[in-house]
Amino acid sequence: MGVLTGLEPNKVFHFFEEICSIPHGSGNVEKISNYLVDFAKERDLKYRQDEKYNVIIWKDGSAGYENSDPVILQGHMDMVAVKVDGCEKNLDTEGLDLEVNGDLISAKGTSLGGDDGIAVAYTLAILDDDSMAHPPIEAIFTVDEEIGMLGATDIVVSDLKGRLFMNMDSEDEGVFTVSCAGGAMTTCSFPYKTETVEASVIEIRLDGFAGGHSGVEIDKGRMNANVAMGRVLMHVLKKPCTGLSGVNGGEKDNAIAKFSEAVLSVVPECVAEVTKLIEDIFEEFKEEHKTTDPDMALHINVKNGENVSVMTEADARAVVTAIINLPNGIQRMNPEMKDMVQTSLNLGVLKTEADKVVLSYAVRSSSETEKWYLVDSMRNLVETLGGTVDVSGVYPGWEYRAESRLRDVMVEEYKKQYGSEPVVEGIHAGLECGIFASKLDGLDAVSFGPQMENIHTTNEVLSISSTKRTWDLVVSVLAALK
Repeated sequence: MGVLTGLEPNKVFHFFEEICSIPHGSGNVEKISNYLVDFAKERDLKYRQDEKYNVIIWKDGSAGYENSDPVILQGHMDMVAVKVDGCEKNLDTEGLDLEVNGDLISAKGTSLGGDDGIAVAYTLAILDDDSMAHPPIEAIFTVDEEIGMLGATDIVVSDLKGRLFMNMDSEDEGVFTVSCAGGAMTTCSFPYKTETVEASVIEIRLDGFAGGHSGVEIDKGRMNANVAMGRVLMHVLKKPCTGLSGVNGGEKDNAIAKFSEAVLSVVPECVAEVTKLIEDIFEEFKEEHKTTDPDMALHINVKNGENVSVMTEADARAVVTAIINLPNGIQRMNPEMKDMVQTSLNLGVLKTEADKVVLSYAVRSSSETEKWYLVDSMRNLVETLGGTVDVSGVYPGWEYRAESRLRDVMVEEYKKQYGSEPVVEGIHAGLECGIFASKLDGLDAVSFGPQMENIHTTNEVLSISSTKRTWDLVVSVLAALK
């Protein structure tokens, strides 16, 4: 008897427990993919497995639904597989140890993988049920979503007929996501030459900034530590007695920078004046951001120096000009969805290398044209300043549809079941829906799911009651899509 035996919906939790018994961390998906293939074979369902281990399974519509528009059910089979310190489980070869505590399912010592094992379980329960009313089903199970949506990027979907797309990769019950941002990593590089000066050294560190995800938290108004450092350097380098040796900050491309550091050369007689100037500029933006970044801090360390290598004045000016004048943060709000960011960018990492300074920006937009306009405008400024731009990691956005049959049906069925309106919103981050929208012209998609907390961590939990309510919604929506 399984740990989840007796929970409702029975089939959903049966398949979820089977999935959890198979190791399926990102990059380790062959076994779970083969499990899905065996599932299809045992039920004589048409299927396709590609070389990356993505799987598609087809099922005909139930009686009376044979000629209905096909519905695509989609989720990813990989999970973020992490464990607590001291846990001896080998997540590459062993399944999870499930636990039930009241309304919550978790895994002992590890992450649970409800993201997105529950989507796989929902879909298998539908494919396994010959009594349920539903249109023709095209079930897509992708791989390696958690490490860059790799499966969705590679999968071929030219043989799919469906355009109604139910993505079950959300963790907030009652929230229907109907658009997402596309993105591109935009790396701006500025070459520099050096010269040697006799001077003291001032090391500056800004830290304690709130940071956050550069997509979903870009609207919080938090200050980017790299941009703050640019503001300091703009004023300091106006002094003829100063020079720039290097500037570095941020840890991840997709995170608002929480710290930034710079090394200056300063002639000894100017050290006190420059130190005071740095402190004054810091107090200015600390006051401006006292609500969003109350813990920001400044650290100054003065060191005796002799022969100090610094960038030439022109090269340092180009770097600082770029930091303070390249756009950062929200560029436009969505005109159709209240409080939804449409286009933004973030200077995530600032790095001084042996011969160049590199500024890495995560550019996001739910509008493809706005995304590329922003990249092109950045390129124009960078090249004017003598730098170069490299664009990588491009993924498409998913634009809001003013008319959506699927959204309308899901909202109506939700209101019948819950007696209230769902939240219909977009997300300023990338989702697999964006990739599929670029592959399937006219895609009508909604992303949703049951309530989960602390996904991607060892504290991850899945609500049993929410899983049941969301299942009931799926069943009623499929029946309504006749």
